[in-house]
Amino acid sequence: MKKENFTKIILLKSVLRTMARLVLKKYNPKVVSITGSVGKTSAKEAIFSILAGRYRVRRSEKNYNNEIGLPLTIIGTESGKDSVFEWFKVFLKWLVVIILPVEYPEILILEMGADRPGDIKYLTDFVDSNVGVVTEISFSHIEFFKNLESVAREKMSLVKNLDQSALAVINIDNSSIAKFQGQTKARVVTFGFSEKADMQATDVSFNCAGGQEIRGLSFKLNYRGTTLPVRLNNVLARHQIYSALVAAAVGVEFGLNLVEISDLLSNFSSPSGRLNLMPGIKNSLILDDTYNASPASVIAALEVLRGISASGGKKRRKIAVLGDMLELGGETEKSHRNVAKKFLEIKGDIFLAVGERMKFAAAETEKNKFNPQNIFSFSGPEEAGRKLQEILKEGDAILVKGSQGMRMEKVVEEIMAEPQKAGEFLCRQNKEWKAKPFKPV
Repeated sequence: MKKENFTKIILLKSVLRTMARLVLKKYNPKVVSITGSVGKTSAKEAIFSILAGRYRVRRSEKNYNNEIGLPLTIIGTESGKDSVFEWFKVFLKWLVVIILPVEYPEILILEMGADRPGDIKYLTDFVDSNVGVVTEISFSHIEFFKNLESVAREKMSLVKNLDQSALAVINIDNSSIAKFQGQTKARVVTFGFSEKADMQATDVSFNCAGGQEIRGLSFKLNYRGTTLPVRLNNVLARHQIYSALVAAAVGVEFGLNLVEISDLLSNFSSPSGRLNLMPGIKNSLILDDTYNASPASVIAALEVLRGISASGGKKRRKIAVLGDMLELGGETEKSHRNVAKKFLEIKGDIFLAVGERMKFAAAETEKNKFNPQNIFSFSGPEEAGRKLQEILKEGDAILVKGSQGMRMEKVVEEIMAEPQKAGEFLCRQNKEWKAKPFKPV
């Protein structure tokens, strides 16, 4: 990056931070901040689905979770990108918010991302949170961290900086998070499947429509001696129950009762590209999990593929179309090989690897005496999509997943039953993304 551009970005960040501080000072909204290696966006959407019916709520849009995106969310506007005129419009919007008595949100739900040490501290220096949520610590976006413990320290700095009146909502099932539990002054509510969890999920099962196709998950929600059933009609992955538990904890903090929360969660849908089930050509079932990928989320998605392949009393072929997992640094080869081991564990039938890194997984699969005729490697998503069309059979179950830069939604678009609805159901469908050709990373 040129020194001139670097200086401009530093100046922009500083100006936006000051603007955001002034907005927060004027309106004093309640702030729910969310961080974690994975699960931030799903947790954000679940919390929004719980609170939006009772309060004026704004949530982070797109990937607005950094030094530029977070202030823009607080102001209530979009990035000016490379246009001086568009940034001037951002300034005008801020002036309106500061000068006029606008109907500002009562609650802000903010994602806080951390690609490097110090990112969370930068954000918490100008945003005081009433609720801090840590979803999961795992090998994702670790390229600039020494190890998993340094990732945990960075993410957990969100709750360590909360004051006594605030609430920390943390995942007790994750050992990297649990050991920091006593290092905050805030009140703590833990969530998870563990018996130690304050907000606990038990008795997880699939919902099936008329005993046939899977429509979602059911579980029992246990909190302080109260147990009630929850149906997540549009959620398929066990790990997404964490988002429901987070939403329940936040909902209780803002005055909702568990019956209301259970009812509201039945309408919660996973965001685009997060384990959404959709019909494919040849009566196939597509698990669209193309938004992003980490080792933990790929392994969880493969487990869901195992589940849906046997739904409705049918035996479906299990096809995994997996793109590279990026930003893993020294964990790259090991993590991709572990994905292959999980594919073999679920007794997958066909493996399509997309990208240079996923070739490690293809090699691991072949090494374990998997039929090499059912292993395919591609440099990009378009050719993988064309091959998939060619080999699909009636009723196959297909998981499509990869890091954002791998553009795996292009594979889904090739095989979805109604490609004309891609803009409605797939991720990265705006004009900017559609105009970007795939480039190997």
